[in-house]
Amino acid sequence: MGRKTRFKPKRRTRAGRRTVRPARFKRRQPTWREAWVSMRPLLLLIALATLAYVFALPGVLPAPGWLSSEPQVIEGRFTRCGRGRGYYCVVDGDTFKLGERSVRVVGIDTAEKDAGCPAEAVQAEASTRALQGWLNRGPFRMTHRLDEPIDRYGRGLRTIYRLRPDGSEDRLADFMRREGGARGYWGGGRGGWCL
Repeated sequence: MGRKTRFKPKRRTRAGRRTVRPARFKRRQPTWREAWVSMRPLLLLIALATLAYVFALPGVLPAPGWLSSEPQVIEGRFTRCGRGRGYYCVVDGDTFKLGERSVRVVGIDTAEKDAGCPAEAVQAEASTRALQGWLNRGPFRMTHRLDEPIDRYGRGLRTIYRLRPDGSEDRLADFMRREGGARGYWGGGRGGWCL
């Protein structure tokens, strides 16, 4: 006689439904090497998509303006930001807008419009006028910082300059420190403008 196998009935749950018995053998866990080999195509695809976006390979994706390493040339008339503003407008002595994009000038700090004292309010107005005057002199170029292209407020950090006829650069930050009442700033704490 052959060996008899005992039939185990399926268990019932509280609701009266039958459940499936667990599998007799569990699937073994893959080794780290097997997992790595199976993930390589996905990781390669993610890396290529990232490179295509950052470097905007021709024909793959449009070039993102904020990531471009080429200087952007800006030409237009700057107004003051506020009601009835133009496409290009000046927020304060170190920030301006290109449409909805805010740009923060690298290397300077100026007094804020929301002044803490009358002296700061006067300085903020003078810096804003100086920035607007420099921007309205003609076309200028913007390049981004490679280490940190956007600050914590979402503003693009840009170096702003204009090429002179002799080929030298007229940097906005230098002009603002010299004539616009700005002080040098490269991150970190800032002192107040009220004495």
